Amino acid sequence: MVKARSPEAHEFNDVVEFLDTQLRENNSTWTIKAEYPTALTPSNIHNMSIITDEADEHKIISHAVLKPIITKTPQAIYKIGAIGSVVTAPEYRNQGLSSLNMQNCLTKATAQNCDLVVLWTDKHDFYRKFGFELAGFENTYVFDHELPQQTVHTKFITGPQVDPAALLKLYSQHSVGSIRTIEDMHQYMKIPNTQIYTAWSNTNQLLAYAIEGKGVDLQSFIHEWGGQVSAIIDLMSYMTKTENKAFHLMVPQHAQNLRTALDKIGVFCHRGFLGMIRIHDFESIAVKVKKAFRAEGFDQIVLEKQNDQIIFGYGTDLYTLDHESDLAKILFGPTQIQDMAFIQPQTRDILAKVLPMPIWVWGWDSI
Repeated sequence: MVKARSPEAHEFNDVVEFLDTQLRENNSTWTIKAEYPTALTPSNIHNMSIITDEADEHKIISHAVLKPIITKTPQAIYKIGAIGSVVTAPEYRNQGLSSLNMQNCLTKATAQNCDLVVLWTDKHDFYRKFGFELAGFENTYVFDHELPQQTVHTKFITGPQVDPAALLKLYSQHSVGSIRTIEDMHQYMKIPNTQIYTAWSNTNQLLAYAIEGKGVDLQSFIHEWGGQVSAIIDLMSYMTKTENKAFHLMVPQHAQNLRTALDKIGVFCHRGFLGMIRIHDFESIAVKVKKAFRAEGFDQIVLEKQNDQIIFGYGTDLYTLDHESDLAKILFGPTQIQDMAFIQPQTRDILAKVLPMPIWVWGWDSI
């Protein structure tokens, strides 16, 4: 009987070889585990899911991996399960093997009390079968020419000549992001095809940083950044000029100061989704949503399940949803409460005080 299971310790290298063959066959410069040092690592082997050939139990034919991430936001702390490296060898496809691995990863997410599960893919219909939906916000700003300098006496450096602790200090200033250690930053900085750009004051204080690329992914995309708004803009302008190419800066919806500054100077922006999100633990999410409303002085928020339907609203003004995937878009975007004309105006005003709630996964944490 075909089943999905976690690899044994002695199978770890076989898993990496399988993923290198299936996902990085045209790259011989580095192994895929170097791209995902906190996910594809022996310490996370219990969160990997593999299927082997029934006729040869040593032959891996399908794989997926879960990486739990503790994420802080102003309203709540979430445990997010990120799923990636979902692949089945071509000759074994269309047999439901990736579905078995997905179910196994979701079971692991349940066992580890994940509130949400997120993944990044263009196979939207496949993952919708598991309750995922495109949700959240992603604003991608395109820098394709040099901009007027925002600050003076700033110097720029291309390369890894920066202390991980200095990067972590700026990263920790973000209101939304995963909880990281200096060792995490050190491991991330060693990912192949990652370029680090930094801006410094004339007293050698780190003002801003920008991270481009992650292995074969996210080339020309700045998926991590931090620091002063003016220094970030000057750094992006410096990069565009010196590298002679366009860069795409990925910005969360809640980064209002940076977004306002970029919109003001006319940087083109493409609006997209954070990824595909699944509400994995409804009761836990409901508790955190109610707590967020209470913190704003609204204690009559309703969010519960009754007879396979989701009841939400405020006080006695209640509405129903049939699917948790619809709720994900309401809680985290892109659905805007004020656009939901069927809700009473007063209730819309109250719900819009908190919703959509900010959520973001920085590029180094994605898998």
